[in-house]
Formats: sequence, C-alpha cells, structure tokens
Amino acid sequence: MANSAPITTTLTPPSAPDDRWRQTHLGRLMGSALRRFDARVLQLMARNVEVPLALSNLAARDQVTAAHVHITRHLALQGDRLTDLAQRAGMTKQAMAHLVDQCEAWGLVTRTADPLDARARRVCFTPTGLAWLQAFREAVAQAEAEFREEVGPDVATVVAIGLEAYAGGAPP
Repeated sequence: MANSAPITTTLTPPSAPDDRWRQTHLGRLMGSALRRFDARVLQLMARNVEVPLALSNLAARDQVTAAHVHITRHLALQGDRLTDLAQRAGMTKQAMAHLVDQCEAWGLVTRTADPLDARARRVCFTPTGLAWLQAFREAVAQAEAEFREEVGPDVATVVAIGLEAYAGGAPP
C-alpha cells in the first residue's frame, strides 16, 4: 500500500451577508435627515429671545422633543379636535392626548368647547403658543437656509422637489 498523505480540507466560513444597505437605504437616510433637521429647529428655538423663557429652557434641556413639534406642525390656527390632530400627525389619539396635556401644561395650547359638537373639545394655540409657532417658523427658515448652504442650492432644490413629489404621491 502506498503511503498517502492525509486529506485535509480547508473550511472557509461562509461570507457574512452584506447588510450595509440597512444603514444607507433611502428611508433610513430620510429619517436621519428629519431627526437632524428637527434637532436643529429645536436648538434654534431654544435660543430665540421671542420664545418665553420657560419654553426656551425646556427646549434647551431637551424636554421639548420632535414629538412635540407634531403639534406645532399640524395644529390648525383655528384649532382642531384631538382626533383630527392625531390623524394629521400620524399618531394615535392616546399619544396625541399625552402631548397635548404636556403642551397645555406649558401654556402652548388650551382645550375649548367645540362649537359644532358639545361633547367634543378643540385644541387651540394660546397667545404663548402662537409666539412659539412664530419661533418655529423662523427656526425652520434658518434650518432650511443652512441645509441649502451645506448641500448647495441646486441639490437643495432637487431634494425639495423630489420630497414634495414623493410625499404627495399615493402609497403603492
């Protein structure tokens, strides 16, 4: 019998699946951009001298969050029922009620009787809430200007047009 060398096999571990897509897909990028944008808006609002000091302090200490911005973004100037506000913000009624409770405690909003339905209440901005809304408007304008400066005016325009088209489209 011939002397044969032992057979050896080299086992190579299977290559790990490439999951970099999880960090770079469009939805993730849009979410990250929104969080960055909202954080900058809140930072600017915290520094705005027109914002009442108590609210400015809350924003500076990260007590006011992007979730609270939902009320600022979605509450109509004439006020809204809680269910309508929650629906427009894409939140549950219970989650919106919690935010409204906090904003009411801070003096941003108040609940009033709904003139169309005695059982319902309307959430309305207070004068302090309207000052907060104006500060939000100014902060959004500055954050948008900073975005345009960072990515350039052409890219900023294309992004805005693309997001407007995408957001306005019907889901598949």
